[in-house]
Amino acid sequence: MSQDNRNLALAFILSALILIGWGLVSERFFPTPPPPAATAPAAGGPAPAGTPATAVAGGVPGVAGPATLADRTRVLASSPRLIVETPKVRGSINLKGARFDDLVLEDYRETVAKTSPAVRMLSPSGTADAYFGQFGWTGPGAPPADALWTASAPKLTPAAPVTLSWTSPQGATFEQVIAIDKDYMFTVRQRVTNRAAVPLALRPWGLVSRRGEGPNPTTYTLHTGPVGVIDGTLHDTELEYEKLRSDGARQFTTTGGWFGLTDIYWLAALIPDQKTRVEARYAYAGAEQFQADFLAPAIRVAPGATAETTQHFFAGAKEVNTLDRYMAELNIPHFDLAVSWGWFIILAKPIFHLLDWLFKLTGNFGIAIIGLTLIVRLALFPIANKQYEAMAKMRLVGPRMKAIQERWKDDKVRQNQEMMALYKTEKVNPVSGCLPIFLQIPIFFSLYKTLLVAIEMRHQPFVLWLKDLSAPDPLTPVNLFGLIPWSPPAAIAIGVLPILLGVTMYVQQKLNPPPADPVQAQVFAVMPWVFMFIMAPFAAGLQLYWTINNLASIAQQAYMLRKFPTPATPPAAETIDVTPTPAPAPTRPTTPPPRRVTRGATGKSRR
Repeated sequence: MSQDNRNLALAFILSALILIGWGLVSERFFPTPPPPAATAPAAGGPAPAGTPATAVAGGVPGVAGPATLADRTRVLASSPRLIVETPKVRGSINLKGARFDDLVLEDYRETVAKTSPAVRMLSPSGTADAYFGQFGWTGPGAPPADALWTASAPKLTPAAPVTLSWTSPQGATFEQVIAIDKDYMFTVRQRVTNRAAVPLALRPWGLVSRRGEGPNPTTYTLHTGPVGVIDGTLHDTELEYEKLRSDGARQFTTTGGWFGLTDIYWLAALIPDQKTRVEARYAYAGAEQFQADFLAPAIRVAPGATAETTQHFFAGAKEVNTLDRYMAELNIPHFDLAVSWGWFIILAKPIFHLLDWLFKLTGNFGIAIIGLTLIVRLALFPIANKQYEAMAKMRLVGPRMKAIQERWKDDKVRQNQEMMALYKTEKVNPVSGCLPIFLQIPIFFSLYKTLLVAIEMRHQPFVLWLKDLSAPDPLTPVNLFGLIPWSPPAAIAIGVLPILLGVTMYVQQKLNPPPADPVQAQVFAVMPWVFMFIMAPFAAGLQLYWTINNLASIAQQAYMLRKFPTPATPPAAETIDVTPTPAPAPTRPTTPPPRRVTRGATGKSRR
């Protein structure tokens, strides 16, 4: 196998170790701190999960789903609703409780099929996939969690906000002025006007609740589930569903931030007033219902006075540029971390932006990936060129190296001395390929993360059968490219791109002589085909990147073979001069010749 091919193989292996091993290492040596001991909530604090709202004085209602589930269509028809309609979303808001519980994302489909239904983001309580958000007030005289609100208009659009209103028996009027932008952000202004004779003490709250853990489980490299930014710090792994189920609720206080539940591509998040210190909580409410909520400080509303508070609710796709825009416009700290970039964000996000720019330029993500590959190769060209030049020189001095090994096989010290002298004389660096390895590892891993978590890559086609670059290559000869109606297991479903990857690795290997060690040569001989199987389950975009990278390496190697041609017939080992360079003889101090003295006629000495 060529040096460059070995470097790529090593880069992949090290990346795989990072992908798989970091989670184990972090759990062993950097465990997350244990949750705080469960304590009874203070008066006015968050209520225990599952507690009915009517039994809580000043707490967030805990939402536990009903024991029996019903069809979504029937549940939606069972309550009055406010229609929601924008270019990107459609659905409705339940006027019973003012719940955001019916939302479909028009720009995204469940599968790549043209007839596939749009992705459903939110679903009402009482259904198998219940998922919803809600805002309200808590305290004496506040609307109950299931209050029936009246809408000022039948439809909510980006151009037409709608006001929901409810009047208490004491005469206080509560309003929710709801607006939605062209993307996925709801703005909710909660307003209360106290027309009663006594003051009101109320606390605003918000919650997002979900039944089940969603379709995408958390992995070592990808977090799904409860997530949020609290006092400027991302919290995710310590809030996993299983930890909430086994360890109990987690409670925080924070000024600013956001709290929610996430999938790989979708997010439902609460954004309270960023200048108000709130109590945040993540809890398991029983019956497979999970909840994230916040509770703001009490607001005193005197008779005849009006109080108002503003929150936001995000429900939609985690589009990178959209999240960045909200982060800037609404001053939401680290909202971009809703995308599970991980600790490679410093490189993964720039790679995404470069890919996105190339996509807008070319209109095809496959071509954008090819462009990214060539840009990376161009950026690394000076380093790679030195690497290939060193490889070519190593190939030329290979017969002399082998002869030295034979000549001094019984004297390893002398053998190493002669090898180092040969490297120095011929200006060859045997470890020149190390730097490209370390440069390619983060690029490879960052592209992997980008293809995995960026929704912009989801369901993006390339050519012909490649309809989704974020999924493995679906066309495999194992079932005769689909002629046999059978879906083979992922372990043997070798697609066309993984086959091309293996072939190009094999061609790279043939451009250089095999290692001197026979065992090592046999191992390297099967490596292209091993990696063909290893890469088969990965995203087609990653397979495309590696294949194009191999082709670029082959072209560069071919150029170097022409620049540094190998002799057609290498000299026989016995004819190679391996006589060690004699060490210079030590210099000895010399005695200057004696002065010659002559005497003149006068008898005086003369030099």
